[in-house]
Amino acid sequence: MREVAMSMEGEDPGESATARLRRRHFLAATGAAAATSVTAAGPAHAAGPSLAGPSLAGSPFDGLSGAPHPGTVARLLAVPESGRGLDWLKASLQVALELELSTIPPYLCGWWSITDRGGEAARLIRRIVGNEMYHLGVVCNLLVAVGGRPRIRDSAPAYPGPLPGGVRPGVNVYLSGLTRSFVCDVMMAIEAPEEPLTRSADDPPSVGAFYGDLLNAFRATAPVLSARGQLSEHIGADLLRPVLTPSDVERSLEIIREQGEGTDSSPDDALQDDHPAHYYAFAEIYHGRRLRETGGQWDFTGTPVPFPDTRPMARVPAGGWVRPPTPVRRLLNDFDITYTAVLENLDAAWARGDRRALKTAVSAMHRLESPAVELMEIPISGGRETYGPQFRPV
Repeated sequence: MREVAMSMEGEDPGESATARLRRRHFLAATGAAAATSVTAAGPAHAAGPSLAGPSLAGSPFDGLSGAPHPGTVARLLAVPESGRGLDWLKASLQVALELELSTIPPYLCGWWSITDRGGEAARLIRRIVGNEMYHLGVVCNLLVAVGGRPRIRDSAPAYPGPLPGGVRPGVNVYLSGLTRSFVCDVMMAIEAPEEPLTRSADDPPSVGAFYGDLLNAFRATAPVLSARGQLSEHIGADLLRPVLTPSDVERSLEIIREQGEGTDSSPDDALQDDHPAHYYAFAEIYHGRRLRETGGQWDFTGTPVPFPDTRPMARVPAGGWVRPPTPVRRLLNDFDITYTAVLENLDAAWARGDRRALKTAVSAMHRLESPAVELMEIPISGGRETYGPQFRPV
């Protein structure tokens, strides 16, 4: 087993005043539609089934005993920094796993519903799906590195419902084909960056704040990192590698933040290599234009991003489809059996450090597309909308 003691020094450099002001203008210009939609729909979301795992009794990691256990982000962040040791890291990484996992099914549904996969919108979403799968792998490697065990199948969310851990309350994550309202209310709402100039201490925790505190806890705790059980694999455009050094931890968590979840960089920093962060990519689809800077100001005035033609998959109701016809029931069953195999193979991969199990999971995930698209071609009786996958483990 290869182990390395972790030691980190120094603090993140703060944003410059110029960057903060530019970012404030950018978010005000580009996020108003999403904020209005989410706020208006907020109260109705409380009735949906939760995507979060069970809460912990007592402290956020009470009774952890070395095993990962889900907890709420607010309670984890309420723990004083002096109390954020190894158990806190394991509990927080399990919550991070749940957050990453919860984004993949809705993004896949949006992507699968697009009829022309060669278009700009399809390309943007496909890249983001790959990023989210990579983020899940990074979090699993981090959890294994500090002696935890990822619990993936047990963390599979039920839709619709709020995001795991209590982040961004009021955001209702549901499964649907791609529509402008889905892009705004689900995709952009999940990925919305932090707004430090407008947030107060009473605001609910954001994904970005959670990852920032997680990184700080790694620095302060300096845990021993074990290579045993970690995996290496190409996932999308990224290469998943074992986390072995403090710089590996720093790089891994910063990549997650900067690629989409709670990025606190300015818009120009988020657009490195012509790859907009997730929020901005979804916003380009919503506004129908690429993001462009003119005279020091950012707006969606670039080249067109045509909204794609899509299969009209209806929003999956709470509890799943009610009394679907036999062909639909068979496809749903086939899909959910394969989805379960994905989750179980991911569990096995990190339980044993089994790269073959990871490859099997990735292969099974590709097989989900066929029954999903078939479902999206079957109209629901009495309307033009169609069925779609439920993502319900069996």
